[in-house]
Amino acid sequence: MPGKQETPTPLTTHDGAPVQVRRSARRRRTVAAFWENGTAVVAIPAHFSRAQEADWVHRMLEKLRTQGEKRSSGAGRRPSSDAALAAHAAELSARYLGGRSAPTSVRWVSNQNSRWGSATPSDGSIRLSDKLRPMPQWVIDYVLLHELAHLLVAGHNAAFWKLLEAYPETERAKAFLEGVSFATSRGLAPGEAEEPAL
Repeated sequence: MPGKQETPTPLTTHDGAPVQVRRSARRRRTVAAFWENGTAVVAIPAHFSRAQEADWVHRMLEKLRTQGEKRSSGAGRRPSSDAALAAHAAELSARYLGGRSAPTSVRWVSNQNSRWGSATPSDGSIRLSDKLRPMPQWVIDYVLLHELAHLLVAGHNAAFWKLLEAYPETERAKAFLEGVSFATSRGLAPGEAEEPAL
């Protein structure tokens, strides 16, 4: 119909997360992409044409996707020391919680047998069970985010779970950990699942 304006379709990543394009007069040639509160942000120079914007947004979203796949598969460096774990916690807080959760300490512990992690909001400390170390990175990240969220909301109420909605692996990681707990309670070590007899 003449004169009818079409509303542009909101931009999303391959898995449906919202995308925000930020133009900056301070940027001359560089383009960056990062996660912020569950939104993929692509920062471009203000002088880019619409065609350049579309090209770079496509490229940078693809880069974020491949980085996410590497993290999900456990590729890349794992935070093995307490200092590396604390730095990783700060990255996760910035990416998924707007940097609002700022623990005073984050460390691996060997004395947590019935919990994957714990947080003490009064002193800002987080502890992760070292039983998580051999697990996929996306599972460790979920537990770390879970404890970071507890520094903001103590209980497991709706406000707490709302904080974890931005992390795309939440449900998958919960199911993974439930499976590990079930196997452990039945005396099966990881990798010892029985094959059915033929």
